[in-house]
Amino acid sequence: MIFLVLLVCAGVALLPLALVLRGGGVGRSRRDSALAIHRAQLTELERDRAAGRIAPAEYASAVLEVQRRLLAAAEATEGPPPRAARGPLLATLLVVPVVAVALYALDGQPFLPAAPLAGRLAAADRTAQDAGGLVATLRAKLATMDQQSETARQGYVLLGNAEDAMGHLPQAAQAWRQAVAIRFDPALAALTAEAQTRLEGHMSADSADLFRRALAAAAPDAPWRTLVEARLNGAPPPPQ
Repeated sequence: MIFLVLLVCAGVALLPLALVLRGGGVGRSRRDSALAIHRAQLTELERDRAAGRIAPAEYASAVLEVQRRLLAAAEATEGPPPRAARGPLLATLLVVPVVAVALYALDGQPFLPAAPLAGRLAAADRTAQDAGGLVATLRAKLATMDQQSETARQGYVLLGNAEDAMGHLPQAAQAWRQAVAIRFDPALAALTAEAQTRLEGHMSADSADLFRRALAAAAPDAPWRTLVEARLNGAPPPPQ
């Protein structure tokens, strides 16, 4: 059934091309355009003669040439494209649907079972619950660590990233703040200050201090430097 649908879709897509081959609309369109151009040329020549921009002899010669072209265009036949030009187009009409079906047959899987929205939502909910369980486990593990150790700092960075990915910005900002307190890192300090600014809707004194310290310790080409400078110059945070 799916292959029949594909063939029908391909046929509908190629229908305009088939109509052109059958009716010869392209030939008529070109002839009409040529006639319109030649008539416009005659009108322009008449205006030039009346304005004195062209000599009578030159005017007569030019009019004669345009009239000759006008007659030739008017006598042009209005049939479909010649056989030599129609050949490739006819081949396209036949080959495109066949190639489309063949390509789908190579890698397509039309008989896969459906994936209802309810099932996908349930799977997403289970994934969120699993992530929440991992975050709770990480928090419990961090509570048993030396809060000034490098291992704890890395754990708080990981915890903040996980909370941020889950859309829990307040918890993420708190975890990053704890990591910065253990060992200052300019990029993480800027990230923490930005999260706090977004949560509060304005830049607090603590966030401004973190921004300034981050700028002072960062490399000149730090990718977040422009954003921090904009915040310090009064640029508002994006709405929550």
